Amino acid sequence: MKRLILFLAAVIMAALTAGCEHPAQPDPLPRAMVVSVSVDGKPVLESGTLNGVSLQPEIAVSFSREITLDALSLASCISFSGDKMDARLAENDPSVMILQPAAPLNDFSQYRLGIAAGEGFGVDIIEGFTFSFITAFDDTKDVFPRISTDELLTKVQQQTFKYFWDYAHPVSGLARERLGSDETVTTGGSGFGLMTIPVGIARGFITREEGARQALKVVDFLSDKAEKFHGAFPHWLNGTSGKALAFSTKDNGADLVETAFLMEGLLTLRAYFDGTDATETAIRSGVTTLWEDVEWDWFTRDGQNVLYWHWSPEYEWQMNMPIRGWNEALIIYVLAASSPTHPITKDVYDKGWAKNVHNGKKYYDITLPLGEACGGPMFFAHYSFLGLDPRSLTDAYANYWEQNVAHAKINHAYCAANPKGYYGYSDVCWGLTASDYSKGYIASSPANDTGTIAPTAALASMPYTPEESLAALEYFYYRLGGKIWGEYGFKDAFSLEDRWFATSYIAIDQGPIVCMIENYRSGLLWNTFMTDPDVRRGLDVLGFSY
Repeated sequence: MKRLILFLAAVIMAALTAGCEHPAQPDPLPRAMVVSVSVDGKPVLESGTLNGVSLQPEIAVSFSREITLDALSLASCISFSGDKMDARLAENDPSVMILQPAAPLNDFSQYRLGIAAGEGFGVDIIEGFTFSFITAFDDTKDVFPRISTDELLTKVQQQTFKYFWDYAHPVSGLARERLGSDETVTTGGSGFGLMTIPVGIARGFITREEGARQALKVVDFLSDKAEKFHGAFPHWLNGTSGKALAFSTKDNGADLVETAFLMEGLLTLRAYFDGTDATETAIRSGVTTLWEDVEWDWFTRDGQNVLYWHWSPEYEWQMNMPIRGWNEALIIYVLAASSPTHPITKDVYDKGWAKNVHNGKKYYDITLPLGEACGGPMFFAHYSFLGLDPRSLTDAYANYWEQNVAHAKINHAYCAANPKGYYGYSDVCWGLTASDYSKGYIASSPANDTGTIAPTAALASMPYTPEESLAALEYFYYRLGGKIWGEYGFKDAFSLEDRWFATSYIAIDQGPIVCMIENYRSGLLWNTFMTDPDVRRGLDVLGFSY
């Protein structure tokens, strides 16, 4: 019986399947992979980003074998963050697909394009490919009406001057550290700001009486309220109370470098306000007291042949930073030697500052007398020389006009050559110095370049590189102005490489723009500061010709 049942089951199964044929399985698609992708002839890496792409780029996708184009594959396998993308096969090479936007893309915008893995284009794509590109910034059109060069220089000075005039701290009159720093005022940046007052008067931005009142307000605050340590000021102060604010944990007392920048400004005011009225007389008297109270020699730490940067009432000398050249600090030694009450000797200058300053090498065929390779950040050629006139300044170590001109020209040549290939660098878009950047704050230089340009670097170099600096000024204002020009002049920095534009203004960057443009135009601050008899005596002590 059991066998009968099995037989009948077999018969039934045979009947059910009789006459049916299994359909043939299609042959699998040939496998292929993306070999390379280029945009306007430039290769791009998987997950990479290409900068400066044209507004209607030609994107070549090379596969490992021939492909066929069809609308379904284009829709399912190609993803693009922009509008429609047209496609064709390369002439004489059916393994290369050419993609191109159907309409021009937006300038200075990022787009993403992906090629998906899977069946499409008559092949089985075994691995996808995704990349991004950023279209070029359209700098061919002016964003502001053209004006004369003199008008543009005045406009930039006046707008930047407002940072120190309109945005000055209402109680102390000192310069806020940066836009939004509220009670935090900067001593060094305030020194630069004080030097903009004679510029503002000379250019008609304010009257002499207004400038004198503001100058006296600052001098009185520094005399009566500001906390000092052996006559030296801290890096930061509270603009209302005058109490020292810590710049870092152990930097909560005297800062000799910032003090020197402040004194550079104060001595400029003492020389400039030479009138006999009560306000100008009080300015000179107050500055003299502040100046003579600084114990420069005390900062040699018991007679060492070098000046030290910091001292703290809590940590004393633990910062332990001797001030040695070459950098921004030449003015510190000049003023220390110039002090009528607490001077240093020439040995401190020779053995502390100038011991290892020599360079003498060529960069971009330009000989650099002093300092690090390629000159370092541009503020080295600015901060000390807002008042100290480098035009005829020489000593045993350098001709300082040659030094600063070489430094600026090397900085310009480096950006024009653009060895790192940063998008946007050119002979009219240049200038590396300390500034904000997309990740914080940095001292940019050819040796420490992140693709960030700071307008102050080129603009404050105008006395040294007038042609190159004026070209940069016009580019910054007319072509980039919509992105970097604002309430207080040019914003601190930008990176076309990163599509990043600072919203910040910083006192130590704004001040040199006003001052050095004026030194280029008239020599006002150089001519004023260099009349100071104490400064001239100090230069004589150190062996300078000027």
